[in-house]
Amino acid sequence: MNFNQFKISGLIFFCILAINPCSYAQNGVPDSIELSHAGKNAKTDEIYFEALKALMHDDDRQATALLQQFIAVRPEVSSAWYELSKLSYNDKNIDKAEEYIKKALSLDPENKWYKEELATLLADRGSYLEAAKIIAELARSMPQDKSYPRYAADYFQKAKKYEEALSWIDKALLRNANDEEILMQKVQLYLAMNKTEKAAEVIRQLIVKQPKNGKYYKWLGDLYDNNKMPEKATEVYEQAKQILPDDVAVQYGVARHYLLIGDTVSYRSFIKNAISNKEIDAETQLQMLSEHLQTLPNDSVVAAEGLPIARQLVAQHPDDAQVLLSYGDLLEGNTKHDSAMMAYKRAVEVNPGKFEYWEKLLIGYTEKKDADSLIKYSGKAMRLFPNVAIISYFNSIGYMNKKDYPHAVAAIKRAIDMQPETDKPVLASMYSVLADIYHSNKQDDLSDKAFVKSLEFDPANPTVLNNYSYYLSERGVKLDEAEKMSQKSLDLRPDEGTFLDTYGWIQYKKGNYLKAKDFVERAIKIAGIKADATLYDHLGNICYQMNEKSKAVEYWKISKEKGGDDPLIDKKISEGKLYE
Repeated sequence: MNFNQFKISGLIFFCILAINPCSYAQNGVPDSIELSHAGKNAKTDEIYFEALKALMHDDDRQATALLQQFIAVRPEVSSAWYELSKLSYNDKNIDKAEEYIKKALSLDPENKWYKEELATLLADRGSYLEAAKIIAELARSMPQDKSYPRYAADYFQKAKKYEEALSWIDKALLRNANDEEILMQKVQLYLAMNKTEKAAEVIRQLIVKQPKNGKYYKWLGDLYDNNKMPEKATEVYEQAKQILPDDVAVQYGVARHYLLIGDTVSYRSFIKNAISNKEIDAETQLQMLSEHLQTLPNDSVVAAEGLPIARQLVAQHPDDAQVLLSYGDLLEGNTKHDSAMMAYKRAVEVNPGKFEYWEKLLIGYTEKKDADSLIKYSGKAMRLFPNVAIISYFNSIGYMNKKDYPHAVAAIKRAIDMQPETDKPVLASMYSVLADIYHSNKQDDLSDKAFVKSLEFDPANPTVLNNYSYYLSERGVKLDEAEKMSQKSLDLRPDEGTFLDTYGWIQYKKGNYLKAKDFVERAIKIAGIKADATLYDHLGNICYQMNEKSKAVEYWKISKEKGGDDPLIDKKISEGKLYE
């Protein structure tokens, strides 16, 4: 622990006394020698006060230089050495700090500030016993200071001198008999001495004094649980349940105890009561809910048990934006998208000034079907946060999804203009969106230029590499360049199904049908039931070129069932021919 709490302003008077001892003869007239000293002192005093000013302005380098000048002339001023020690400590030069503070102590051996500083330095070195002895000496010489016994106990404990530490803890308690922190320090000390029941007895004394305080029962139960004495913990909690059945600390302690001993049914019952207990604030409830959700085995259990608790918290705190946000996250994680968006919208209504809430809402509306909502809410967010580039980014996504390309281009360019050039990955993503917009509007040259710009900011962005190479393959141009970029994206993310499909499609365009089929089939296998219509359409085309026409039709049918947007899909299926 660091005793270095002395403020600069508090040192000034002390320093005046330290550097300006009275230098007058008995008759009040300075002699010639004293005049010489006075002149020297006046100059060094000025240096000292300039050092103090530098300290007050946190200019440690200037303060150190000035103090070094000062002690070169006035090495007898202990406070200067003390200040240098603190500066060295702040600079993590512990050797110098210790050298300086010992010099200060040699000049003023009884100064408590210097002793505290030395104790701190010794403790930082791990010399806890030496530090403890210094603080113990201070405690004996200054019995009016209530803090020293506790600090002495702490250092003795760290030095593994437990009996001495216990003695000083008891001295601290003589002056602070009901101090919880000191009592818990005593508990930790007994535990370090492997005296579990002695530690438990300290907590039992707290229970006797305050039998209606549930946290003490939890402390005692946790002590037994943490020391592999579950039977004793059960006894404590059975007693606590009888005395304080509605106390949140008891409910939470009992719940964690049941979880520890493997009684998950009882755990879930008690943890629900604890989380929804109205005695605690919303922030604590959310933290407890988060911890509880991590104990649940799968998403279906989270949906069945976590969502009802979250709904209860929303009912308790209908105007708490953080509760609404957390509820929305839980809904979104359990594929209840529409309900999640309602929660996010309520959160921004309650607290429109926090961008985090808007961001959740905007991210949720990035699907094509939600283009109008994304445009609407990103527009509202831009009015509140006109200088936040990412909002214009979302706005451009909305317009792109609506196929309003001029507005989409304007929005993403606005985002690019606001984004600092130091944020290269973000700028790469923005230029990639600009490239997508141009591609969708069949402005291929502009699209290519935007992709090149994106890769200038982030040459190893796998998504940009994939998208650019795919668009080139769709157009059947620069296929060798496209193949290199696609291979690079796969080197970065080898099991990404979309990237495998891109590489396969490039091979298809180059006439390497066997290799193309291998990569697209791997993409479908990785995607599983989530494999989209495009993958099956590609595989159908590849099979047709390999003269596997019946398989081609089969895959085209699957593509249509999955909602493929190829305008020629019906003709391909009905005629059994490839149209591109």
